[in-house]
Amino acid sequence: MSDSTTGAELHRVLARKDVLALAFGAMIGWGWIVMTGSWITSAGSLGAIAAFVLGGLVIVLVGLTYAELASAMPQVGGEHVYSYRAMGHFASFLCTWSIVLGYISVVAFEAVALPTVVEYLFPSYAVGHLWTLADWDVKATWVAVGVAGSLIMMLINYVGVRTAALVQKVVTLLILVVGVMFVSGALFEGELGTMQPLFHSENGVAGGIMLVIIMVPFMFVGFDVIPQAAEEINLPFREIGRVLMISVIMAVFWYALIILGTSLMLNPSELANSSLAVPDAMQAVFQAPWAGKLMVLAGIAGILTSWNAFYIGGSRALYALAHCGMLPAFLGKLHPRHRTPVNAILLIGVISSLAPLLGRSAMVWLVVAGGLGIVIAYLFVSLSFLILRSKEPQMERPFRVRHARLVGWLAVLLSLGMIGLYLPGSPSALKPIEWLLFAGWMAVGLGLYVWSRFKYGTEYSERQMAREMSGDAA
Repeated sequence: MSDSTTGAELHRVLARKDVLALAFGAMIGWGWIVMTGSWITSAGSLGAIAAFVLGGLVIVLVGLTYAELASAMPQVGGEHVYSYRAMGHFASFLCTWSIVLGYISVVAFEAVALPTVVEYLFPSYAVGHLWTLADWDVKATWVAVGVAGSLIMMLINYVGVRTAALVQKVVTLLILVVGVMFVSGALFEGELGTMQPLFHSENGVAGGIMLVIIMVPFMFVGFDVIPQAAEEINLPFREIGRVLMISVIMAVFWYALIILGTSLMLNPSELANSSLAVPDAMQAVFQAPWAGKLMVLAGIAGILTSWNAFYIGGSRALYALAHCGMLPAFLGKLHPRHRTPVNAILLIGVISSLAPLLGRSAMVWLVVAGGLGIVIAYLFVSLSFLILRSKEPQMERPFRVRHARLVGWLAVLLSLGMIGLYLPGSPSALKPIEWLLFAGWMAVGLGLYVWSRFKYGTEYSERQMAREMSGDAA
């Protein structure tokens, strides 16, 4: 395998607003439109807010470790580079392959979410029964909308990150405007009485909060797209860390305020009868159907921002693994003109296009299985942060975290605690089909990793990683 397999380097074209829109837009996606009602039903209004604040605290601590590492090692692949430098070859693969599961699960989730929201606008458009899966009828036109959306997003990312960034900025601005209209209106028009029960007790207060917390990593995944695209960011390295932390804090406030606004406008019976709680709450704020449809459009915008960002993050992570011989080399090919990891983008597009065939039930499966992959990667990054502080204390760190040992160990312990929520014995443990998705993904990855190790050899990987960490990706 030639060292020049991947072609020329990526281009630094992303400015501060591009980066912030990329990360924040990724984190606020579409999940809040679809799932806010179920969060409130599961944990109560304050319980759901508490779940996102507590989960957000974990993400903030992990985000601090990312911010320091991203500023110190601004190379494509993010977690891939940090974990390799701290723990070596295999740990780097496990960490990166786990986060790729999170990214691709989001991309696939959006391919299922798009036809779901279109159904809200055009209630009877789904026709042509294909099959029934998990008590849900999969319709041909429903699948076609999801596949078409996936192919369009694949094309946007195929032609270059500059185009993708422009789409991201415009659409994120639309979401923010509609969100401000909703929250400010709910604070004036809503009633505190509709927030009852504040905490749901069917599974115990803690059990209800835990059911929501296991979805938090999936909802917040996105800030880590910044390290993945580090070689395309045109900012001082210290600013990369700052923008990353700003995006995380903005997302914590966003989710908490959306839950608050919805619970102020819809009582428990209205939530139970609502298929999309946030648009219904928006309609209640303004007492007009147009308001609900406007919120649905913001939700579609959220689908686009999240979809777009994780095409970028997932394809760059696959590119980084292939570039250093941990995956087959064809995934490390850059387009000769657009400078995008073309084969990695095409692979993600194929997987995303298959997701609608599983029907709407796949949304929860993808959230939970992808969430486990995400928190495993967060654990590896937190450990890498601690190890590198001890192993390489003189490393230049433009964004330097204060109280590093405390922050690092808290990030490690909280990541372990989050992993525990997915395991058997927890009220929020994965279901068999979710374990099947997770185990299948890891098995495929390990197979490709072993094949690549035999094909390219250890020396090639070490040589490529040395070049990558030195900033020479050619």
